[in-house]
Amino acid sequence: MVSIKGGRKRLMTGAIATATAGLALGAFALSGTANGATGTAEAAGVTKHAKPTIILEHGAFADGSSWNGVIADLRADGYPVVAAANPLRGPASDAAALRTVLDHVKGPKIVVGHSYGGNVISEAATGDPEVKALVYVAAFLPAPGESALELTNKYPGSTLPGALDPVTYQQADGSTATDLYIQQDKFHHQFAADVPARQAALMAAEQRPIAQAALEEKATTAAWKTKPSWDIITTEDLNIPPAVQRFMAERAHAHTTEVAASHSVAVSHPHLVADVIERAARTTVR
Repeated sequence: MVSIKGGRKRLMTGAIATATAGLALGAFALSGTANGATGTAEAAGVTKHAKPTIILEHGAFADGSSWNGVIADLRADGYPVVAAANPLRGPASDAAALRTVLDHVKGPKIVVGHSYGGNVISEAATGDPEVKALVYVAAFLPAPGESALELTNKYPGSTLPGALDPVTYQQADGSTATDLYIQQDKFHHQFAADVPARQAALMAAEQRPIAQAALEEKATTAAWKTKPSWDIITTEDLNIPPAVQRFMAERAHAHTTEVAASHSVAVSHPHLVADVIERAARTTVR
């Protein structure tokens, strides 16, 4: 286990960071360009291996922009990146949506999940030989038969229930369902305590809700049982208690890195998160 209190510092100009952050949608084209570049090198008699594509899956109360700083670092280091849109409706249906992305992007892939996104990647990556490694970022690593809610309550420490803002609505078939938000005035403390207050306020306004049923739905598969895994454990996390994160990481025999960070570690420590992802890529794709 590696224990880190802060991420690396990169020599990147503000212009480069601005140009690269949040450009995940261009990764499909970038993946093709990387393959084309490899072909050109091979035609010249030079052996060059394309880097794997990094697939990022956000969790509840967030969206793809939560990966912006991580994307900037990965792309600066030459990795194609796709930040997938997580519907946040349930592990099975969300995994089906993620598999459409995995199937579309050809070649080796490293799949990364934050928070509830860990449930999704654990199911979506099962049986996919092109997924070379999994990276869990303050995330759930459920075993078959476990739910996110069950795991959260395994050890004390989560203050999320008291910060939630449930919204019940009627579905097309007449039944009712409940979406969960975090109350905006509690978002900074609960979800992103180490993120600047102004940025956390934007995140609170932009948050996407998760279906309450998604947190109660039980996992059916666990890709971490057969694929090498890395795990970033956040010791200041108020959503998923650190003891729960350690339990799951140990059970999965994951390569772990602990950092004194909030649940929103990809925003507060993007360089650290990118470093762990690249370590997984270098270890498993040669």
